[in-house]
Amino acid sequence: MKFFIDTANLAQIKEAQELGVLDGVTTNPSLMAKEGIKDQDKIIQHYIDICNIVDGDVSAEVISTDFKGIVEEGEKLAALHPQIVVKVPMIKDGVKALKYFSSKGIRTNCTLIFSAGQALLAAKAGATYCSPFIGRLDDVSQDGLELIAQMRLIYDNYGYETQILAASVRHPIHIIKCAEIGADVATCPLSAITALLNHPLTDIGLAKFLSDAGKK
Repeated sequence: MKFFIDTANLAQIKEAQELGVLDGVTTNPSLMAKEGIKDQDKIIQHYIDICNIVDGDVSAEVISTDFKGIVEEGEKLAALHPQIVVKVPMIKDGVKALKYFSSKGIRTNCTLIFSAGQALLAAKAGATYCSPFIGRLDDVSQDGLELIAQMRLIYDNYGYETQILAASVRHPIHIIKCAEIGADVATCPLSAITALLNHPLTDIGLAKFLSDAGKK
């Protein structure tokens, strides 16, 4: 399974890259705003800066909601860097745009997926990635992991090449369960990735080894 980091913070992206397990980055307007980046020119430069740090795909989200606007914005984003993947919302004009981008060889990430039906439409329209928000489903007492399982079954049934990009991942258990079910990618905060390092028995064992090594 690929690991993407879900942030616009360059320091965290660099830390994840240096860890040696990072495969890409996802961002959105909210994450950009969190870093104090709201000016369009600065947002564009920030995407380029991210691409210069990581080796993998970088999802850059459109803010338009009509077909013409999504296409115009998406084409500009895709032209910024070969690693850019255009992030498109799951709306009617978004699905139309996914099909258009697919026909032009522009890679896409269909975001805000909350049902198997939406995931099916995204795959049929040719999305490169499809992003179910599992944490947000959990927040409203729906099983986000069940959606991942449904998508895996549907995509495998019909040979769709769209990759399942588990989003709104909150903690390491989400990551492990997504890996068990067969998600292609998990995008999450750096804290969720580094939490996979931790286990009390590892700490106890290391302390014992170091203690024994110090004995004469």
